Amino acid sequence: MFESLSEKLQNAFGRLGRKGRLTEQDVDEALREVRMALLEADVSFKVAKQFIASIRERAVGTDVLQSLTPAQQVIKVVHEELLGLLGDTPGKLDISPAPPTIVMLVGLQGSGKTTTSAKLAVSLRKQGHRPLLVAADPYRPAAVHQLETLGKQIDVPVYADAKQKPPALAQAAVQHAQSMNQSVVILDTAGRLHIADDLMHELEEIKGRVHPHEVLLVADAMTGQDAVRVAEDFNTRVGLSGLILTKMDGDARGGAALSIRSATGVPIKFIGVGEKLDALEPFYPDRLASRILGMGDVLSLIERAQENFTQDQALQLQKKIRTATLDLNDFLAQLQQLRNMGPLDQILDMIPGMSRMMKSQAMPSIDERDLKRVEAIIQSMTPYERRNPDIIGTSRKRRIAKGSGTTTAEVNKLLNQFREMQKMMKMFSRGKMPKGLGALMGGRR
Repeated sequence: MFESLSEKLQNAFGRLGRKGRLTEQDVDEALREVRMALLEADVSFKVAKQFIASIRERAVGTDVLQSLTPAQQVIKVVHEELLGLLGDTPGKLDISPAPPTIVMLVGLQGSGKTTTSAKLAVSLRKQGHRPLLVAADPYRPAAVHQLETLGKQIDVPVYADAKQKPPALAQAAVQHAQSMNQSVVILDTAGRLHIADDLMHELEEIKGRVHPHEVLLVADAMTGQDAVRVAEDFNTRVGLSGLILTKMDGDARGGAALSIRSATGVPIKFIGVGEKLDALEPFYPDRLASRILGMGDVLSLIERAQENFTQDQALQLQKKIRTATLDLNDFLAQLQQLRNMGPLDQILDMIPGMSRMMKSQAMPSIDERDLKRVEAIIQSMTPYERRNPDIIGTSRKRRIAKGSGTTTAEVNKLLNQFREMQKMMKMFSRGKMPKGLGALMGGRR
């Protein structure tokens, strides 16, 4: 989502970095580019203006302009101001010491409330909670059925009662949770296509009856500045404790995420980063600020890796790499686990400097479809062929290509790439560095 904004900011700061000393004029020129980048990213004019003014006030100070690395000091100032814009503490739920904790999700129709309810339940269960989903939207066709279906998929109970109005239903659901020892109640409330008085009155009544510990607005990040207006309206009428931004993996310009907290004063607690039911992440302002400025997000990368790789798997892989005994079975297993970590473009963005390096070296972006073809090719091989790829001759290649829906040229390409990787591993195991890799890592050719 922030690719365009990130690229423009990095370009502006890159030009500053080529200057040994900065003047106020240099800073003003860079900040003009930053302001244009923010506005093009759909950040509200008021927020962008305040943001630039705060940066300029600090960036033209003596301690920055007379620093040995003034460009880095300016980036540091921008990073700190981004944190001020996004919030300086990670998003987390206010868990009640006396269960159940009641979480009320509100928002317009189409923002992804129902799916987010299920995602939140998955996230909370990972933390050891026992969530109960409550179908408190009797108006949207199939809303109750959708939540019940999602509940079955994730094995979380769903409370529903078509005979009760949402306020009474929510109250009954909380009592049910207490009797069943459920530790968190997630209320999936009704939405509308626009802000409506009857909707607000109903939400106010639900809130008055169950006294939720959290009232979270689910807002579609792709709606841009409309998301800011919606957040302000809900906050005024219902009173919000936090925000969940959905579709943060989309191709929207991302300005809502930068504007919404500043406009409402309400923290962003979670972000939706994909369609899968485990694709909901706590919001870490410092990590997002680092990614926007091209600094990567190593902590999130480590967390995703820990979720998908056990320590035994990591040690076994390390041993195979060290002894150069990795075969196509191992390659396939690692590829599948890597894909489970999320879209590869997201993974690469978490590695500091990787996206910038790929652009500077005109490296093509990774297409998920290419990885699926690789997976299909390896799965079309016999177990013996995967362990001994050198035995794969012309007739075997034709069979593998036919079985995987690819061409013999694609099978050849994969086998050649795998052989090159084996050569690299053998060089590593002997303590040598492959030619060209030293330069990439900062050494000499």
